Formats: sequence, structure tokens, C-alpha cells
Amino acid sequence: MDLVVITQAYYWENSMNKVLLTGAGGLIGSHIAELFSRNNIPLKCLVRKTSHISFLKQLNVEIVYGDILQKDSLQRALTDVSFVIHTAGKSSDWGSYQDFYKNNVTGTMNLLKICNALHINDIIITGSISSYGEENCPEPKNEESPLNSHYPYLFDKQFPSSMNYYRDTKALLTQQACEFAREKCMNLTVLEPVWVYGEREFHSGFFEYVKAVERGMKFAPGSRKNCFPVIYAPDLAEAYLIAYQKRLSGINRFIIGNPITPKMNDIYSLFCQFADLNSPKLIPKCLIYPLAFGMELIASIFSSRKSPLLTRSRVNMMYDHIDFSVAKAREILGFEAKTSLQEGISKTVKWYQENGYLKKPNRSQNEKLSDQGDF
Repeated sequence: MDLVVITQAYYWENSMNKVLLTGAGGLIGSHIAELFSRNNIPLKCLVRKTSHISFLKQLNVEIVYGDILQKDSLQRALTDVSFVIHTAGKSSDWGSYQDFYKNNVTGTMNLLKICNALHINDIIITGSISSYGEENCPEPKNEESPLNSHYPYLFDKQFPSSMNYYRDTKALLTQQACEFAREKCMNLTVLEPVWVYGEREFHSGFFEYVKAVERGMKFAPGSRKNCFPVIYAPDLAEAYLIAYQKRLSGINRFIIGNPITPKMNDIYSLFCQFADLNSPKLIPKCLIYPLAFGMELIASIFSSRKSPLLTRSRVNMMYDHIDFSVAKAREILGFEAKTSLQEGISKTVKWYQENGYLKKPNRSQNEKLSDQGDF
């Protein structure tokens, strides 16, 4: 009888202590799912019916279909859940403001309100360093820096940038989520990653860049001087695991990145070198910016669903010096990224090649790695 009681209690405890992960089919979410599965943490992965989930089906996770914009499906997904990790949202530099607001702000608040109603008080959400602004800045920003998400592009008032839609709605979701959690006495941790790369990345810019080089791009915007913060997706997943295990009380925000910010040109050069491609020659900003402005304007006038190759935001980012401090995450979470830039990019490019997204190199990855200096 005692054994039966113990077994029932164990089953009840574990069935009521699942983690719900939203956006599990995305770059960040899929790596969190992989890590949590490896650590035998009971995980429910919320995905849309249109999501590509072949990778998730290989993991020891429960897949549930729903949408953060559909409250009924969210409520069903949150059954038997005690902790939530939220990564779903719209991450892009193209689209309408309404679409960004709906997916980033409304979706996040839907989730928090239903969690509160169901007495689920421990939540991690995904913010962004873009909330603090990504303009050219000589000093590293940190969690105490003011929110300054809106980039003052040329003719910004008359001709808005979709990248600002992303930045502004990320700042809004962070503000509103923190205010709501504070009012309802919920434990909310906001992880704010720098730019993410890694296996299964297709829309952050890195894959698009190396694919364009493979197709024959000989010239590209860029500088050898500016720094650009990046983090390898499996390292970022470790930060989510640590935050889940620590279960900090109250409201906490952490910038998640590498302790050393590399030069942007070093990042793209490594992608090209590991893909066995010649890096494009760099074009001065004064020559490429007018072209980007024109391409973005034409695409906007004709309401193109597909983003143009160049936009003001893409060009500015290739020249702006962007840096963030990760000291708080190291001191409070005890998190520090472990993967070197060389190793992370090597693994990423190898995954693209093995899955047919890039051509396989003539030389081995080890030979390529031995040719590189320290980045």
C-alpha cells in the first residue's frame, strides 16, 4: 500500500511539474528543447500546426499545437504546467507594425495573463538587446541602460523601418511584462540575448550572408573596425537551463552573450572560410547606403512580402559598433558562454553542409580551423 501511495505521489508531482516552451520550433526554442530533453526535464513544446517539427519529434518531449494569439489553445497547453519558457514571437527586419505588435506584445501578455489566472508564477520570457538600442555606441550597454529601441534612420518619420518595429515591440513587451508581473507578484526572468547563430539558423543574417557569397556575391557592406555581439545557440540554451534551475524571485533581466565581443568582419570571415569561400570585398557605407535606401523604398511602396537584399537597418548594422556587458548574468546566474567563435561557426557551417544547405568544402573542417588566428 505504501508503495502504491509513493508511486501515485511521484506520478502526481511529475505530471504537475512540466515546463511549457513556446516557440519550440524556432532557433532558440529548438536548442532549449534539445538541452532540456537531454537533462530529462518534462517538457511540453508549443508549436503551430504549420511549424517544422521534424527535429522536435526526435526528442523526448511532448508536442502540443497552439498559438500565443489563441487564448483557448494557450489555456489547454498550460494544463499540468508549473513553469513557462517563452521564446515565441516575430523576429525579423521586415513586416507590418501590427504583425510585430500582435506576435511580440499581445502574444506575450496573453501568456502572462493566463499564467496568472492558473497560478503559474515562474516564467522566463525572451527579450532582446535591441530594447536598449543598436546604434553606434562607443561604450558597452548593460541592464541599467535606458530603453532606446528606436533607431533614427534617414527619413524615418516619412518612411519607417521594419527593424524598428521589431526593436520597439521588444521593448514594449519587456516593459509591459515586467509591470504586469510586478503587479501580480509573479517571478519573471527576462533573458535578453545578443544576436544568435548556430545550427538551424536561417533568418538572423548569418546564413543569408554566407549563402549569398556561395551564389557569387563579390562585394558586401562592412567594416573591419566595428564590434558585433553574438552567441552560439547551444550556449544560449544553457542560460535558459540555469535560469530555470535557479528560479529567481521577483523581476530579473539579464543580457546573455559572450564576455568578449568580436569584430563583425571576423564573424563573417570565419563563416566564409569554414564554407571554403572567399570573403567579399568590403564597400564603404557612403556607396552602399543609397542603394539600400532605394531597394527598401521600392519594396515598401509595392508592399513586398519578401524583404529586399539590402535595407537601411542591414547596412547600418554592418558599420555600427555595438557592444553589451554580460557581467550581471555571470555574477547572478553564474552563466558564461563556453563555445569559442571558431568552434561555434565551424559546427554551424558543418551542419549547413551536412544538411544540404551549403556545398561541402574541398578541405576538412580541421584543416580550416588550423589556418585561423584567434578571434
